[in-house]
Amino acid sequence: MIKFTHIGSICSVSNKPKFCNRRRCDKGVGVIGIDISKDHLITSRGRVRRYENNLKGYEEILEMKPCLIVLEPTGVYAIRPCQYFKEKGIRVLQVSPNVLSREKEFRGKKTDFYDEKLENMVDKAKEYEYNPLRELVTLYLFLKDIEVKYKNRLERALFLVSDNDKISKERLEKLAMGDFTQEELYNLEYTPIVLEEIRVLAKTLLETQERLKEVRKMVEEQVPDDHVLLTIPGIGKLAAGIIIGVVGDIKRFPRPESFVYCGLDPVVERSGRAVISKGISKRGNRYLRSLFYFLAGRNYSRNPTLLKFYESHKDRLKGKKLYTALARKLARIVWSVWYNNKPYEPK
Repeated sequence: MIKFTHIGSICSVSNKPKFCNRRRCDKGVGVIGIDISKDHLITSRGRVRRYENNLKGYEEILEMKPCLIVLEPTGVYAIRPCQYFKEKGIRVLQVSPNVLSREKEFRGKKTDFYDEKLENMVDKAKEYEYNPLRELVTLYLFLKDIEVKYKNRLERALFLVSDNDKISKERLEKLAMGDFTQEELYNLEYTPIVLEEIRVLAKTLLETQERLKEVRKMVEEQVPDDHVLLTIPGIGKLAAGIIIGVVGDIKRFPRPESFVYCGLDPVVERSGRAVISKGISKRGNRYLRSLFYFLAGRNYSRNPTLLKFYESHKDRLKGKKLYTALARKLARIVWSVWYNNKPYEPK
């Protein structure tokens, strides 16, 4: 006799999960698939239903008594409903956009299969998990961008009234208080306006830098002391935290070639026998790409694998091309160490 087990509306025979349309959970809908956008949550059980992406919409979906929700993660717009339904005791699964993309190629337009396909992709979905490190890293990178913008603007303003546009902490503190007594300034028509701009920029820049220190500490505290990425020479807790926060689940990338989240993969065009390099794709996360480039250029001499790569390629590659190749090599090292969960070993 074949033994069936039932969880929600998922049936399994011989431990092989299969969706069962006719099952219901406490007279509810069982499993539902949701397409999420900024404004709406769209489900389809016989006919398309559109709910607002807010508390009212969430409560209306709860009235259907779902046991399990399957959806495609759509950045920030999916985080709130995912967390809300999870805290209400409903299992929330997410289907990778890559999986849905393959289904789109197989089935046709996205809208042709969304209503039924999401609900039948339980075995291809992963449990939603809130990642506080991701939010902290997002905040840190946001503040870092602000710091750079304010610093560039301050340097511009200083150039307008002074021959010295260097920014030290001591000078920044004096400028923030409006103390220009030790400054050699051009007495021009616009000088009073620019001096007020300098005071405001300096004050804001100091505040941003203080916030950055606080958030950096919070990011570093989220990284376990024994995390495998810390075994890679040149990668400290901040760098590891940024990598983990941006990437999330490294298992999304089954091969090092697929680890293109940083956009360091080369673009090559072929014409007959000619192979033309077009540089890097720049697909994926620009912060991660910049981080790998920075770490590789600064720390390659501390990493035996990168140092060996540098020595063997420095005569063929020059300048940015060499450091980009080093960054790509570092990305592969990060993937290998993290994906296999094995400490770094020089090769």
